[in-house]
Amino acid sequence: MFLEPHFKGQRSGWIEVICGSMFSGKTEELIRRLKRAKIANQKVEIFKPKIDTRYDELKVVSHDENFILAVPIDHSRKLLEMVEGVGVVGIDEAQFFDGELPEICQQLALDGKRVIVAGLDMDFKGRPFGPMPNLLAVAEYITKVHAICQHCGNLATHSFRLANEGKTVLLGEKESYEPRCRTCYSMGNILNLH
Repeated sequence: MFLEPHFKGQRSGWIEVICGSMFSGKTEELIRRLKRAKIANQKVEIFKPKIDTRYDELKVVSHDENFILAVPIDHSRKLLEMVEGVGVVGIDEAQFFDGELPEICQQLALDGKRVIVAGLDMDFKGRPFGPMPNLLAVAEYITKVHAICQHCGNLATHSFRLANEGKTVLLGEKESYEPRCRTCYSMGNILNLH
């Protein structure tokens, strides 16, 4: 689908995606970029999926408890209604949004906005997660951050689910997930028995 540009003053916008496993610092990096934009007196608005209430209903919170206020929304289309006059749009936990998110982000970028999106690139089964693959395909800038594997100390790229639950979306923290490298992830529950 071709998106027609709607330039309003600024003649360029773009999409930045921050991705990685759980506990890799995605939200921390998103917050850092948004706070720097605020310091530069840019108008910033931050959004999160309404279903993510792990830490707070109105804040985007990193695992080390750094936070920034956010607007919870239940569908990506609502972004278009809420960003008039905004120069920088932040979106956390993008994997939980609907499939329209990449198209909406492209429209925001065509409108001259800097769009910064953070999310898990893979689900607990190691598969591309939600709208993230399409966002990665259309982004101008991609930052992949890594956690440290809890078993061997190498770079962790996967989110291993400790809880015995088969559904794709399971909101949780360290009681439900741990970061693992490719090798330790592939060993599965064998590592947890030792």
